[in-house]
Formats: sequence, structure tokens, C-alpha cells
Amino acid sequence: MELKDKIIVVTGAAGGIGKAMALRFAKEGAKSIICADIDAEGAAKTASEVNGISFAMDAAKEVDIANVIESTEEKTGPIDLFCSNAGISIGGGVEVPNEGWQKIWDVNLMSHVWAARHLVPRMSKRGGGYLLNTASAAGLLNQVGSAPYGVTKHAAIGLGEWLAMTYADQGIKVSVLCPQAVRTEMTRGLEDHVASTDGMLEPLDVAEFCVQGLREESFLILPHPQVKEYMRNKTDNYDRWIAGMRKLNRRYGAFEER
Repeated sequence: MELKDKIIVVTGAAGGIGKAMALRFAKEGAKSIICADIDAEGAAKTASEVNGISFAMDAAKEVDIANVIESTEEKTGPIDLFCSNAGISIGGGVEVPNEGWQKIWDVNLMSHVWAARHLVPRMSKRGGGYLLNTASAAGLLNQVGSAPYGVTKHAAIGLGEWLAMTYADQGIKVSVLCPQAVRTEMTRGLEDHVASTDGMLEPLDVAEFCVQGLREESFLILPHPQVKEYMRNKTDNYDRWIAGMRKLNRRYGAFEER
């Protein structure tokens, strides 16, 4: 997919990867970039930098996502690319209260479900479109110190796979972005954590990988290429991989809420 003259929605656009996406897509000549975030002021600032449109949107609320889609399609035009990028992290394991599990489930998974629910019928009717869902390398491997994060990111990738295999014949393309550590507010103070083992990328570097992945229409976009080898190791010998993850857990077990 070439981004020139495309109408693009980016959620989580107030900062981090989302803002970097918006800035990079603008350089590619996107027709209009819609910047949505729970941080309305931040979304507006990003929109001002790309001559775009901003929305206050809580990714944990289906009605907000539906409003962004409907308003954009009615006032700006058909959405070519929807980047469901908003995400949160919560440290801990099965002891995390139900409220915490529900919150991260809604943001890290259901936001993708709701975007597809309200956009896929429109895209199918007009012959196609593109969904870019931000997941994480944690969805392919796992997350030491955070069951909610690892589980919801696995689910996000599972959803992406299902969307890709179900709607490809209707012209809908799907990519999932799966970086390891990226220098954002979420990773502040975690520079020495396990996810940073292979280096912490800058958001603009990740956005560059996104442009390349979209151009190649790759399902998996891996800014850290080592992740592919880790995936091979995991599937080659699951027991050995679990043993290696146990070692990492002993060293990096604590993971803070972000």
C-alpha cells in the first residue's frame, strides 16, 4: 500500500508510536490524517503538525471508536487505512483485579474488535481497505512480569490473523505491528528491562518500519528482526523456550503499570 493521497486514522496519536506514525504518514503525502487519543490536547497538537483532524477518543469505549469512524467517513471521506494503535500495560499476574484485566482487555484487544466491527463492512462494500493493528513482540513471545499484557497482545495477534484470513478475499489487508521496546511513556524507566535486551527503538524508527511493512503488505511488521528467530526457537522446542523464559523471569520479574 502506498500512503500518498490516502485517508488514515491513527489512534493513540498524542505521543509515542501513534504520533510518529502520523508524522511519517504525512511525509508520504497522505491526503488526511485523523489523530485520535484519550489525550485530546495531545491529539490536537499532533493533528496541527500534520494538517490533520483530531478526536478525543477513549479506546476502551466502542461508542468513541464508532464515532471516529462514522464522522471521518461522513465528513472527510472513506478511510483507506485504520491504525488501531492505542495500548496500555499493567504489571502483575493472575492476582491483578478483574477491573485491571477488563481495562487492558478493552484497550489492547476490544479496541481492534470494535474498529473492525464498524469499518470492515464499509471497506468490504467498497472493495477493500487496510487495518494496521499495533500489538507487540509480547504477543508472539510473552511478557515477563505481566500476564495481562502478554495475554491481551497474544489475543490481538490472534484477531489479526482471523481478520486477514477471513476478509482477504474482500480486498481487506491486515498487518500487525510487533516491536519490542520503544522509547515511549509506556517504557519510561524500563530501559534495562527484558524487552530492551535487543535495544530500545525510537518511535520514528518504528514508524519507518510501518511504512515499509505497509508498502510490502506484510502481515507481521517486526522492527526488531531478532523476534523472528525467537519465534523459531519457541516453536522448535517449546520446553526449552519455557526454560529460557523462566531464567528471564527470575531476573526481570517486576513490570510496572503504565
